[in-house]
This record gives sequence, C-alpha cells and structure tokens, in this order.
Amino acid sequence: MAEPVGPGPSPLLAAARRAHEATFGGPAVLAAWAPGRVNLIGEHTDYNGGFVLPMALQLGTVLVGSPTQDGTISILTTSAEADEPHRVQFPAPHHGSSLSPGRPRWANYVKGVIQHYRGGAVPGFSAVVASDIPLGGGLSSSASLEVATYTFLQQLCPDDGDLVAKALACQKAEHTFAEMPCGIMDQFISVMGKEGHALLIDCRSLETVPVPLTDARLAVLITNSNVRHTLTGSEYPTRRRHCEEAAAALGKASLRDATMAELEAARSRLGEEVYRRARHVIGEIARTAQAAQALQDRDYRMFGRLMVESHNSLRDDYEVSCPELDELVAAALEVDGVYGSRMTGGGFGGCTVTLLEAGAAERAQQHIQEKYSGTATFYLTKPSGGAKGLPL
Repeated sequence: MAEPVGPGPSPLLAAARRAHEATFGGPAVLAAWAPGRVNLIGEHTDYNGGFVLPMALQLGTVLVGSPTQDGTISILTTSAEADEPHRVQFPAPHHGSSLSPGRPRWANYVKGVIQHYRGGAVPGFSAVVASDIPLGGGLSSSASLEVATYTFLQQLCPDDGDLVAKALACQKAEHTFAEMPCGIMDQFISVMGKEGHALLIDCRSLETVPVPLTDARLAVLITNSNVRHTLTGSEYPTRRRHCEEAAAALGKASLRDATMAELEAARSRLGEEVYRRARHVIGEIARTAQAAQALQDRDYRMFGRLMVESHNSLRDDYEVSCPELDELVAAALEVDGVYGSRMTGGGFGGCTVTLLEAGAAERAQQHIQEKYSGTATFYLTKPSGGAKGLPL
C-alpha cells in the first residue's frame, strides 16, 4: 500500500548528516530542504506562457554541508539511482573561471545552480545530497535538487532573498547545465509551495494564486508506473518547437494568446502534427483555469472530469503518454470514489495523479495494483510548504 509520506525532511536529514560525518570526517553545519511536486493539471503549458496547478510534496531533497577553507567543492549523493560517480570534486568558481557541465549528470544540476547563484562568490564547501523523490518519476527530482542547492547557498553566502529570481536562476541552471529547456513550473512550486494549498501559477506574468486543498474528505494519490523516462531526448525539444511554430503561424507571442477558433482557421497551414500539439496546449490552458475555479468551489466532480480530459489530450494530441500510464489511469477510473486521474509530469512514463475520496484510497490502490501489468508504487500525499533552511 501507499508509502506513508511523513511531514518533510527529518529521516532524510539524519541520514545525510551521518553520511557527511562518515565521508568528510566532520559535522555538517548547514542544511536545506526543497520539495518535489505533483502537477494536478496544466501539462506542457508552462513553456507556452499558460497556467499550471501544481502542489509541493512532502517528498523532497535535503542538502547538508559545511564551508571549507581550500576553495574546493566536494559533493556526495546518497541516491543509488544517480549515475556514477556518486562523489564529485571541483574548484569553486571565481572571477575569470566558471563551471561547466559534464559527468556525472546529477552533479550538473548542482553545478548549474552554483554557477548562476545570485549571492556573490560561492566559497569551497563539502555537502551531501539525499532525496526521497523517485528519480525519473515526473515528480521533479531535478528542480528539488536545484532549489535545495540554492537554499543551501543562501545560508553559505546570502543573496537578496528574491524568491522569483531564485526560481528563475534554478531554471537557468537546468537550461544551461542539464540542457533541458524546461518551463518555470517545477522550480517555482519548489520555491513557493504553500502548505495546504495547490498553486495556480500564471507562467507568463509569474503571478501565483494559492488554491486551498485542505478538505479532509479528499485525497491525492500518486501512482508511480516505475517506467523511467529521460526527457532530454528529442521528444521534449520537438514538442516545444512545434508549439513555437504554431504560435508564429498564428501571429502570437505564445499559444497563451491563441484561441481554438484561430487555431481551427489556420489548420490547413499548420500540418496535422503541429495542429494537434497546439490544440492540446490551448485546451489545457483553458482547462487549468477552469480546474482551479472548480477546486476553489469544491466541485471535485468537475475537477475530475477536467483531469480525464487533460489525460486524453496528452495521450492523443500531444502524444506523451505511454501504455503503462494509460493502464494506470483506466484502472483508477474504474474505482468508486475516484473523481479523476491523469498522467502527470513530462510523460513517457513516470506517475499518474488521482483525486479521490479519502475513504476510497485503499481500495483504489488495491484495484490499480491488480489491474496494472507492471509494479506500481503509491504515495498518498498532502500539499507541503516550499523550500527552507533547516536548523541543525
């Protein structure tokens, strides 16, 4: 059954502190934590200037460490799933020298944040990274690592505390060091998450509206297909390019400004594939705004219907689902007490998110596991707060 997701970072923190002592021979004196996220609705809309509705998770990444005097940065990850080597060492960047991405891939997220940190020169330090977010599950382990790193650096050499600029610096790290042209959602929710709330983010204006999600009769069930996706392949950049082509053909800065009527009128000029990609995005932006209102009104049936429409559109028009995700969604929707279910995250594997009555959570997990051809992992979770420094 579902892994009980505890309130935040304490067991992770203890494990990271022990690893720091064992690896570096001294105690960690600084610690930071940043959450992963699940996106309830609004998929592949963020890089189109649209709306997204994520919530921060109680799963996250801890980074603990200590400043050193030798100008060297040494980092260990405790994640067995990370690529080798699990320990890296490099000189702290200084005026006239900069970091560059390389192997192992996990370290690029950390290096990118150090390179784009806004608080002045980063000194040498030792650090241990520990996370309980499944890697490649679409729950944003990468943004969580970036934001945890930035939050750690804020304690090492403080910046001006601007939260939007912090999220943007972490996004820039992912663009330049992980070479993943992601939208702003993942870093934003990891920085700005609010306990007991989902966050409606306008990815064009960067304004956020907290939407309460505290109804005790309601549960959010995340189901990991345990099919790994790596998105830096061609699929993500190709989807993004199709969206830009469609916007340009419609004479718009982004698909956020386009209507379904305008898209239909231009259909013959676009080519079928580009048309379908744009149809998903324009529909999904509208669905997300509608879903936020439904959640505010506690109209969970309407919210669930919109989730299913979102999944179908991601499957048929955006073509980023896969048989395993479709199977998990179909199984969830057979259970009495389930409002809606959809794939979440970039796609090609990863997780589904299901909104259901709290009393249906156990039977939903049983039914999904029975029907699923693979082995699923379940997380029942509540909306968490955003990144924070941790007292040691």
